[in-house]
Amino acid sequence: MSNIPETGRTQRVRIRLAVIQVLVFSLLLTLGGRLWYLQIRNGQEYSDEAKNNHVQQVVQPAVRGSILDARGVPLADNETRLVVSASRTELMKMKDDGKSVLTRLAGVLDMKPKEVLDKVRLCDSKTPQPCWNGSPYQPIPVTDEATTQQALTIRERAEDFPGITAEPTAVRRYPAPGKANTAQVLGYLSPVTDEEITKAQDTDSPYLRSDQVGRSGLERTYDKELRGKAGVTRYEVDNLGRVIGQAKNDKAKPGSTVVTSLDARVQAVAEYELNNAMKEARKSFDKNTGENYKADSGAVVVMEAKTGRVVAMASLPNYDPNSWVGGISAKDYAALTGKKSNYPLLNRAIQGQAAPGSIFKVISSTAAVNAGYPFDGNYPCPSSYSIGGQTFKNFESQGYGSITIGRALEVSCDTVYYALAHKEWAKDGGNKPKKHPKDWFYRTAHQFGLGKETGIDLPNEVSGRVPDRKWKQDFYDANRDAWCKQGKKGGTYVEQIAYENCLEGDKMRAGDSVNYSIGQGDTLVTPIQMATIYAAISNGGTLYDPTVGKAIVSGDGRTVETIEPKAHGKLPFTRQTRNDIDEALAGVATRGSAAWRFGGWPQDKIPMHAKTGTAEVYGKQTTSWFATYTKDYSIVMTISQGGTGSGASGPAVRNIYDALYGLDDSGKQDLKKALLPAPQKSLPKIQPDGSIDAPQIKPYDPDSQKTTEEQTLAAVLGRRD
Repeated sequence: MSNIPETGRTQRVRIRLAVIQVLVFSLLLTLGGRLWYLQIRNGQEYSDEAKNNHVQQVVQPAVRGSILDARGVPLADNETRLVVSASRTELMKMKDDGKSVLTRLAGVLDMKPKEVLDKVRLCDSKTPQPCWNGSPYQPIPVTDEATTQQALTIRERAEDFPGITAEPTAVRRYPAPGKANTAQVLGYLSPVTDEEITKAQDTDSPYLRSDQVGRSGLERTYDKELRGKAGVTRYEVDNLGRVIGQAKNDKAKPGSTVVTSLDARVQAVAEYELNNAMKEARKSFDKNTGENYKADSGAVVVMEAKTGRVVAMASLPNYDPNSWVGGISAKDYAALTGKKSNYPLLNRAIQGQAAPGSIFKVISSTAAVNAGYPFDGNYPCPSSYSIGGQTFKNFESQGYGSITIGRALEVSCDTVYYALAHKEWAKDGGNKPKKHPKDWFYRTAHQFGLGKETGIDLPNEVSGRVPDRKWKQDFYDANRDAWCKQGKKGGTYVEQIAYENCLEGDKMRAGDSVNYSIGQGDTLVTPIQMATIYAAISNGGTLYDPTVGKAIVSGDGRTVETIEPKAHGKLPFTRQTRNDIDEALAGVATRGSAAWRFGGWPQDKIPMHAKTGTAEVYGKQTTSWFATYTKDYSIVMTISQGGTGSGASGPAVRNIYDALYGLDDSGKQDLKKALLPAPQKSLPKIQPDGSIDAPQIKPYDPDSQKTTEEQTLAAVLGRRD
């Protein structure tokens, strides 16, 4: 081989080849690294995504379980309706965001275009109802009341209605058996939100985008049990969307049935009698204000005394829960939430707070005995009681001389309690309290369960208020600046009160203690709290958690989970004190402040115990309270701005008892007419297929308890007793 030097051209070729080799090697290295990343590092992730791209899911919503009364009567169930829905995802692909399609749809459904457009818009903080608060990817119901002809028109003219479906669907129904509305206890449903889906995705009960969720009442408390589990069928499809096979099929599992302790018949009676009592109160003249009583709201609770189970719970004003089915209209939403609505969505049995008036005196009586004052001792009952320059009067300024605590309960003597509370206030140091005051009256209220929730199985229960020293200090710290700014010595009543509170609003004054002793002042209670307390007095002292749910029955009827009564405390009295209070409350019904409402009552067969209450509220008319119990039931009724306890609420409570026990006005009992002479213990009969037999219910007829002669007299007089 000869040693011939390389030319410059040859050198350039070699350099180019080397560069190409480097580039090819780098490219291969890059491709290899990317291949490793896709197949090894993130292989599973992309594999899953690829599978999902070729799998389509079809969701079959689970049939929501029913809510039944104690005898199996449906209070909430389902019915098949033609539901017209709009796919917002499809509509948003159109140039006009689907406005023209929705306008044509409104014409077919005999609706206004704005009404349809509002229903499919998404809810946010600035968008008023109606709007859609569910997932934007879920079909949005426009109406669940489509006719067969309307549904056929939509399906036959599919090209005119892209993104619109019309399908038979099971929707919620609230049948109101026997006109038992039960709205606030049952609650209502609305679509699940994206936030709720995200929050529940790692739980044992995740949401699907098609789910409806309970928003209040039993629908919310037992939502998980009622909802069941939706079925999901997964289909394998090709890149053109054609089904090539079925990957997996999870069958839908229907929701469980919730059996309650409610009795639809008693519920209907309670609702009717509460409403009628309010109507009658509005006919009565209030001499203090110079106008008729407003009777603007009210509530009643009927409870089993030995278990705490709720037999009936009514709250007025109420509403039709069916108005929420399929999406609520703007008109209905405004009627339920507007300033003039008086807020019918509130369940005033567990959310209505008011001063209890004299029905609180069972607590004050217990406190006095525990503080060392004999129940059968003698205590003066003058027409008024003075502290410094302030005079506290007996109701209607009547005095009864020297009486026992029992007699003070019977005739509702305020001044006996004023004096006892004043003495205890002085023993605790008065305006210069001891480091560890006894505070018998405040301590006893807490022991009776006031100032906290009862634990009822309904959402959003409120706690009421016991205005003890801690509350007094906290309230002062929160309002001191406002009081000092508003207060004016010698000004209006409100300005003078603000002035005094600015100076010593953190002090427990004598006036605070004496007002508190008769259930006035800053004390707040709920009807469910007082029904629980009076039930506990009846059963010997056990405070039960009130319950509405009685059992959970699986969709196939094979599994039954009973919800047993649970106690959360004991009343702080001895057996002797309990018996003394029991006897005094019987005296209220036979010879005391409620005796005129229980004329002819069979006291020897069904001992009745009662306490009346008339609570004063600044700037409003008096609140009517009536608290009662027998060995079987506790019934408490209250009417805001309704007048006196026995005057406004008394007749209605008597009528509820008459219906329960089958009594006429003379006290004669007919068990054939009795709705529930003893609490319902057994569950309704479950059939082999899981269905539950439901007895028929007739609407409540208040005249059914009367004899022919009494009915004729009532017709002549144009009234009902």
